Amino acid sequence: MRVFVTGGTGHSGSYIIPELIAAGHEVTGLARSDTAATALSALGAKVRRGDLEDLDGLKEAAADSDGVIHVAHRQDLLPSGGLDAVAAAEVPIMLAYGEALAGTGKPLVAAGSIGSPGNLGRPATEEDPALPGGDEHTGTLRVRNIVETTVIGLAGQGVRSSIVRIANIAHSTTDQAGFLMRLIALAKEKGVVGYPGDGANQWNAVHARDLASVFRLALEKGPAGSYWHAVGDGAIPLRDIAEAIGSRLGLPVVSIPADELMVPGYFGFLANVVTRSYPASNLITRQALGWEPAQPGLLAGLDNGHYFPAG
Repeated sequence: MRVFVTGGTGHSGSYIIPELIAAGHEVTGLARSDTAATALSALGAKVRRGDLEDLDGLKEAAADSDGVIHVAHRQDLLPSGGLDAVAAAEVPIMLAYGEALAGTGKPLVAAGSIGSPGNLGRPATEEDPALPGGDEHTGTLRVRNIVETTVIGLAGQGVRSSIVRIANIAHSTTDQAGFLMRLIALAKEKGVVGYPGDGANQWNAVHARDLASVFRLALEKGPAGSYWHAVGDGAIPLRDIAEAIGSRLGLPVVSIPADELMVPGYFGFLANVVTRSYPASNLITRQALGWEPAQPGLLAGLDNGHYFPAG
């Protein structure tokens, strides 16, 4: 299968491309710079120069392919518009893919996010159409849900579209800016490893290699209009993550009272995130796609030498 991939040089994409090539697919990656083009070539992909603002170019690339995997985002919009603007910019991109792929039955697999507060009374599942919730201060999750429903809606136009909801923590030996890196940097800065309250709120995680497998399987055989959960660990108490970091850094692990969480407290702008619970199930993904996480879980993955290099 000839697969067009966006975001191929990012954390997830740099695992997705080798996964696809190893399975016999021919991959073309979108590159907006010489640096990105070089990185894509090193991964074994062909290169198509362009960017996410060129909707006609994206339509052409999609039409020339047998399937599309989209994991890129308009990160350039973050400084001026925040996450809302980044998510909103995805809608016209998905509609452009829809125009190119309508009536073909070709797959479009786009990245989503678990990202919903634990207000369901149970782990989030793939049957939740667009995860409820949203911060009363921002519409980020609501905008994200619009992107998901737009992609799923393309199934009614003859596109084998699906969403891979990526776990809140994606870990690997190449993680450079993920949530774990932030927690570790914060602990080093503060001299203690903190967790909110009793730390019982649950987080989900996945190894980037396992994540890549979900994208490949969804591309190859995922039914139209499906949601998939790229989740290896479904419910790790944040306190356990803090204790694992503390043991490796040799730092004390402490509970942070509610009145010390916010700016200028321990977690600062992360306070609204770390206090929530995000349990999630992967049962349907495993059963329908035949996917089984094969890489180390989050707590074991902290021993890979990347997050805590010797010396």
